[in-house]
Amino acid sequence: MAAEGGGKEMNEIKTQFTTREGLYKLLSHSEYSRPNRVPFNSQGSNPVRVSFVNVNDQSGNGDRLCFNVGRELYFYIYKGVRKAADLSKPIDKRIYKGTQPTCHDFNHLTATAESVSLLVGFSAGQVQLIDPIKKETSKLFNEERLIDKSRVTCVKWVPGSESLFLVAHSSGNMYLYNVEHTCGTTAPHYQLLKQGESFAVHTCKSKSTRNPLLKWTVGEGALNEFAFSPDGKFLACVSQDGFLRVFNFDSVELHGTMKSYFGGLLCACWSPDGKYIVTGGEDDLVTVWSFVDCRVIARGHGHKSWVSVVAFDPYTTSVEESDPMEFSGSDEDFQDLHFGRDRANSTQSRLSKRNSTDSRPVSVTYRFGSVGQDTQLCLWDLTEDILFPHQPLSRARTHTNVMNATSPPAGSGGTNPGSNGNSITTPGNSVPPPLPRSNSLPHSAVSNAGSKSSVMDGAIASGVSKFATLSLHDRKERHHEKDHKRNHSMGHISSKSSDKLNLVTKTKTDPAKTLGTPLCPRMEDVPLLEPLICKKIAHERLTVLIFLEDCIVTACQEGFICTWARPGKVGTSKLLSGCNLLTRKTFQLLLDLIDL
Repeated sequence: MAAEGGGKEMNEIKTQFTTREGLYKLLSHSEYSRPNRVPFNSQGSNPVRVSFVNVNDQSGNGDRLCFNVGRELYFYIYKGVRKAADLSKPIDKRIYKGTQPTCHDFNHLTATAESVSLLVGFSAGQVQLIDPIKKETSKLFNEERLIDKSRVTCVKWVPGSESLFLVAHSSGNMYLYNVEHTCGTTAPHYQLLKQGESFAVHTCKSKSTRNPLLKWTVGEGALNEFAFSPDGKFLACVSQDGFLRVFNFDSVELHGTMKSYFGGLLCACWSPDGKYIVTGGEDDLVTVWSFVDCRVIARGHGHKSWVSVVAFDPYTTSVEESDPMEFSGSDEDFQDLHFGRDRANSTQSRLSKRNSTDSRPVSVTYRFGSVGQDTQLCLWDLTEDILFPHQPLSRARTHTNVMNATSPPAGSGGTNPGSNGNSITTPGNSVPPPLPRSNSLPHSAVSNAGSKSSVMDGAIASGVSKFATLSLHDRKERHHEKDHKRNHSMGHISSKSSDKLNLVTKTKTDPAKTLGTPLCPRMEDVPLLEPLICKKIAHERLTVLIFLEDCIVTACQEGFICTWARPGKVGTSKLLSGCNLLTRKTFQLLLDLIDL
């Protein structure tokens, strides 16, 4: 899938790459796959997925790994950068007939060294609850496919819950389940709970409590993925109709909407502080959307095909307050700062300080990554010049190429640094944009959701809910440097909204009116990011990207799960421990001269 005319160098698979924090290395001894290591024939198979859980094992090796390949599901002890993988001893292995695993998720709240709860979604629509440590199958949901017959695209435990989980299907529906309830022997009947712009939520009508508790219908076409915000209060959904929709999960209110440049959206991820969402999809782009301002703040172009996974890296996201420490120390000092054990938690905590009235100057750099069907890994830095374009930079800390000016800054937490915490509520209360355009959604359409009862046990929704101001419609025409020979699911979205909370007058679903609006700004109207690195790292399309404390984990459709050690986590001395002095010096010199 290399670019035309790229030659041998473009087709070469990389085993290491360098970023500003140092050298990342592929650890061949830490590669996980099926025990025979034979590349999997991925034709007609569902994407390989990987899930992690830590069981707090006292031995210090508490990480567990689950992955699916074709009809098979494996559960291993994950030894990461420390020890070689032992593929001959999976803790659990399952082979399914007539259906394939498509996705899975561990319940981190209940995980122990003796027991874990793993949800597995399948291509025929069922969801299974298993315990791979005890080798038990607890329950099977939607067993008779009376709830939904389509493929499960995403399954996740509801944050903070030991019993609730959410399941998305290619039918465009999502269902909320409780592991304590049964599914019933007849097809469920539903009653409308809430309806809005291109979405509806129904409760299950039954004399006794049964699954599903709720049915969500979102957009048109497959619902490809959803992701909960770090605090668990909001839900981001991306669909084949090309829309990102963000909901308040408890009150079932639509917070905001975004449209892809063209084609479906396939993946989404929240920043560690919940202020930004990155999406990827069939337009080959990554798009950064501000949760606070409900607008696109940047796009990134580096992939040559569909983007299958996006993920933020909490361990290299950096926040520095006034009088920050300059990075003039050793590489080890830098790595200790960026890769400490509590780095992810401390980053989220420090980022959340931007909500407070104490608006001290801070320096922010978000790191996120993406992988795609072009077999490439891209890393991106989202820096101050993108987040706060009208604020002078205290230091140059970016590899970002800002191709165009942007509109008013998307201040984190709804505050403009240096303005004593005043909320940015309209496009006009900050420095005027350099171009006569508006990429910010007006916030006049606000409704108070404080009186709405929660759809979850014991939860009470409060606060305000903001709604997108423009109609939802897919754009059929697009001028791009290359066209895909695939279906982009260009379809019309019909809405039967009767939600009186939505005060915005809907416009006609005209694709020509969608492009160039806050819903889908033109390419020249937002900054264009360039990837920090862009490397071909696999033979087959990539389907997994996970950032861990000491490594990055990727996986391709051949069924190989790879571990990339972070800088300083695996020293050159370990790799060369068996070599003589001359060989070590020669090898080190070659490493230094390699053109990455």
